[in-house]
Amino acid sequence: MTQSELIILNFTEIRRRSIKLWNGLPVKYYNWKPDDKAMTAIEIVRHVLEADYGWNMIINHEDMTQYKTPWENRPFISVADELEFAAPYRKTFLESVKQFSDIALKETEIIHPGNGDQKNLGEYLLRIGYHESVHAGQFLSYLRAMKINRPQIWD
Repeated sequence: MTQSELIILNFTEIRRRSIKLWNGLPVKYYNWKPDDKAMTAIEIVRHVLEADYGWNMIINHEDMTQYKTPWENRPFISVADELEFAAPYRKTFLESVKQFSDIALKETEIIHPGNGDQKNLGEYLLRIGYHESVHAGQFLSYLRAMKINRPQIWD
Protein backbone atom coordinates (compact mmCIF):
# COMPACT_ATOMS: atom_id res chain seq x y z
CA MET A 1 0.00 0.00 0.00
CA THR A 2 1.37 3.41 -0.95
CA GLN A 3 1.49 6.39 1.38
CA SER A 4 -1.28 8.13 -0.57
CA GLU A 5 -3.46 5.02 -0.25
CA LEU A 6 -2.90 5.03 3.51
CA ILE A 7 -3.78 8.71 3.71
CA ILE A 8 -6.97 8.09 1.72
CA LEU A 9 -7.84 5.18 4.02
CA ASN A 10 -7.42 7.53 6.98
CA PHE A 11 -9.57 10.24 5.33
CA THR A 12 -12.26 7.67 4.54
CA GLU A 13 -12.35 6.36 8.09
CA ILE A 14 -12.48 9.87 9.57
CA ARG A 15 -15.35 10.79 7.22
CA ARG A 16 -17.23 7.57 8.03
CA ARG A 17 -17.18 8.50 11.70
CA SER A 18 -18.11 12.13 11.01
CA ILE A 19 -21.13 11.01 9.02
CA LYS A 20 -22.26 8.78 11.90
CA LEU A 21 -22.13 11.82 14.18
CA TRP A 22 -23.86 14.16 11.76
CA ASN A 23 -26.65 11.66 11.12
CA GLY A 24 -27.31 11.64 14.87
CA LEU A 25 -28.36 15.30 14.77
CA PRO A 26 -32.14 15.81 14.90
CA VAL A 27 -33.43 18.38 12.41
CA LYS A 28 -34.77 20.58 15.21
CA TYR A 29 -31.19 21.09 16.44
CA TYR A 30 -29.59 22.04 13.10
CA ASN A 31 -29.33 25.70 14.12
CA TRP A 32 -28.23 25.08 17.70
CA LYS A 33 -24.95 26.62 18.79
CA PRO A 34 -23.39 27.07 22.22
CA ASP A 35 -22.96 30.84 21.90
CA ASP A 36 -23.42 33.70 19.46
CA LYS A 37 -19.88 33.45 18.07
CA ALA A 38 -19.95 29.70 17.37
CA MET A 39 -21.00 27.87 14.23
CA THR A 40 -24.37 26.14 14.29
CA ALA A 41 -24.37 22.35 14.17
CA ILE A 42 -25.29 22.30 10.47
CA GLU A 43 -22.65 24.95 9.75
CA ILE A 44 -20.00 22.61 11.19
CA VAL A 45 -21.15 19.90 8.79
CA ARG A 46 -20.94 22.27 5.85
CA HIS A 47 -17.60 23.69 6.98
CA VAL A 48 -16.03 20.22 7.01
CA LEU A 49 -17.57 19.16 3.69
CA GLU A 50 -16.82 22.46 1.98
CA ALA A 51 -13.19 22.29 3.04
CA ASP A 52 -12.52 19.46 0.56
CA TYR A 53 -13.06 21.91 -2.29
CA GLY A 54 -10.45 24.32 -0.92
CA TRP A 55 -8.00 21.60 0.11
CA ASN A 56 -8.08 20.27 -3.44
CA MET A 57 -7.18 23.68 -4.82
CA ILE A 58 -4.34 24.08 -2.30
CA ILE A 59 -2.74 20.67 -2.88
CA ASN A 60 -2.91 21.22 -6.64
CA HIS A 61 -1.31 24.67 -6.30
CA GLU A 62 -4.32 26.46 -7.79
CA ASP A 63 -4.71 30.21 -7.44
CA MET A 64 -7.00 31.02 -4.52
CA THR A 65 -6.92 34.80 -4.76
CA GLN A 66 -10.40 34.78 -6.31
CA TYR A 67 -11.63 31.84 -4.22
CA LYS A 68 -15.36 31.30 -4.45
CA THR A 69 -17.07 28.35 -2.85
CA PRO A 70 -19.77 26.34 -4.66
CA TRP A 71 -21.73 26.50 -1.38
CA GLU A 72 -22.10 30.29 -1.54
CA ASN A 73 -25.75 31.33 -0.98
CA ARG A 74 -26.82 27.69 -0.80
CA PRO A 75 -29.57 27.13 1.78
CA PHE A 76 -29.17 24.61 4.58
CA ILE A 77 -31.66 21.81 3.96
CA SER A 78 -30.41 18.67 5.66
CA VAL A 79 -27.32 16.66 6.50
CA ALA A 80 -28.22 14.27 3.66
CA ASP A 81 -28.47 17.17 1.21
CA GLU A 82 -25.10 18.53 2.34
CA LEU A 83 -23.50 15.11 1.85
CA GLU A 84 -25.03 14.67 -1.60
CA PHE A 85 -23.93 18.11 -2.77
CA ALA A 86 -20.40 17.58 -1.42
CA ALA A 87 -19.91 14.09 -2.90
CA PRO A 88 -18.37 15.14 -6.25
CA TYR A 89 -15.95 17.54 -4.51
CA ARG A 90 -14.92 14.81 -2.08
CA LYS A 91 -14.36 12.40 -4.97
CA THR A 92 -12.20 14.95 -6.81
CA PHE A 93 -10.17 15.64 -3.67
CA LEU A 94 -9.51 11.95 -3.01
CA GLU A 95 -8.58 11.39 -6.67
CA SER A 96 -6.04 14.21 -6.36
CA VAL A 97 -4.52 12.64 -3.26
CA LYS A 98 -4.38 9.23 -4.94
CA GLN A 99 -2.19 10.51 -7.77
CA PHE A 100 0.63 11.69 -5.46
CA SER A 101 3.69 9.45 -5.32
CA ASP A 102 5.58 8.79 -2.10
CA ILE A 103 8.29 11.14 -3.38
CA ALA A 104 5.77 13.90 -4.13
CA LEU A 105 4.29 13.55 -0.64
CA LYS A 106 7.75 14.08 0.83
CA GLU A 107 9.16 16.72 -1.53
CA THR A 108 6.20 18.87 -2.61
CA GLU A 109 5.89 22.02 -0.54
CA ILE A 110 2.48 23.44 0.31
CA ILE A 111 1.91 26.93 1.60
CA HIS A 112 -1.42 27.33 3.36
CA PRO A 113 -3.02 30.50 1.98
CA GLY A 114 -4.75 31.42 5.23
CA ASN A 115 -1.66 31.64 7.42
CA GLY A 116 1.36 31.21 5.14
CA ASP A 117 2.54 28.07 6.96
CA GLN A 118 4.71 25.85 4.79
CA LYS A 119 4.61 22.06 5.07
CA ASN A 120 5.48 19.15 2.86
CA LEU A 121 2.45 17.68 1.13
CA GLY A 122 2.32 14.52 3.25
CA GLU A 123 2.28 16.51 6.50
CA TYR A 124 -0.28 18.91 5.06
CA LEU A 125 -2.61 16.05 4.13
CA LEU A 126 -2.35 14.57 7.62
CA ARG A 127 -3.32 17.96 9.07
CA ILE A 128 -6.39 17.96 6.84
CA GLY A 129 -7.48 14.74 8.56
CA TYR A 130 -6.78 16.34 11.91
CA HIS A 131 -8.97 19.32 10.98
CA GLU A 132 -11.98 17.08 10.42
CA SER A 133 -11.23 15.11 13.59
CA VAL A 134 -11.18 18.29 15.66
CA HIS A 135 -14.59 19.23 14.29
CA ALA A 136 -15.86 15.73 15.12
CA GLY A 137 -14.87 16.39 18.73
CA GLN A 138 -16.55 19.77 18.58
CA PHE A 139 -19.69 18.14 17.19
CA LEU A 140 -19.65 15.54 19.97
CA SER A 141 -19.55 18.33 22.53
CA TYR A 142 -22.51 20.00 20.80
CA LEU A 143 -24.52 16.78 20.99
CA ARG A 144 -23.62 16.41 24.66
CA ALA A 145 -24.67 20.00 25.41
CA MET A 146 -27.96 19.40 23.55
CA LYS A 147 -28.45 16.29 25.73
CA ILE A 148 -28.74 14.12 22.63
CA ASN A 149 -27.54 10.51 22.64
CA ARG A 150 -24.22 10.49 20.87
CA PRO A 151 -23.75 7.91 18.11
CA GLN A 152 -21.16 5.23 18.80
CA ILE A 153 -18.30 6.17 16.47
CA TRP A 154 -15.88 3.49 17.62
CA ASP A 155 -17.41 0.57 15.75
